[in-house]
Amino acid sequence: MTTKTKVKVFTGKRKTAIARAFIREGSGRVRINGVPVEILQPEVARLRIIQTLLLAKDIAKKYDIDVYVEGGGFMGQAEATSIAIARALVSMSKSKRLKSIYLEFDRHLLAGDPRQTEPKKYGGPGPRRRKQTSYR
Repeated sequence: MTTKTKVKVFTGKRKTAIARAFIREGSGRVRINGVPVEILQPEVARLRIIQTLLLAKDIAKKYDIDVYVEGGGFMGQAEATSIAIARALVSMSKSKRLKSIYLEFDRHLLAGDPRQTEPKKYGGPGPRRRKQTSYR
């Protein structure tokens, strides 16, 4: 008979990137879109994700985390992944100390970042730029 492990899902959003983190009891394995976090490229994105795990130290070693992320660029995906992982670890561990560490380090790890790009307006190629005019 197989034992059922309890899996919980947490989300993180940054710009147009959306990450879903599936967390369960385990040995500390973290995979992003099926790739172990230790070999994720580019390195800047990997470091952004790993610093979220390093802040949790021993708590992160108790859980296996699988993250599926789509949309946006590589850095938006890395930040969305960090948000999803941070929310998952705080919720699963129920640790007020970990929550205060994340809030003190970077509030956006738990609260998100509401900024979005400004929509395009008529009369120009973008939201603010307009066609140049000459008065002579």
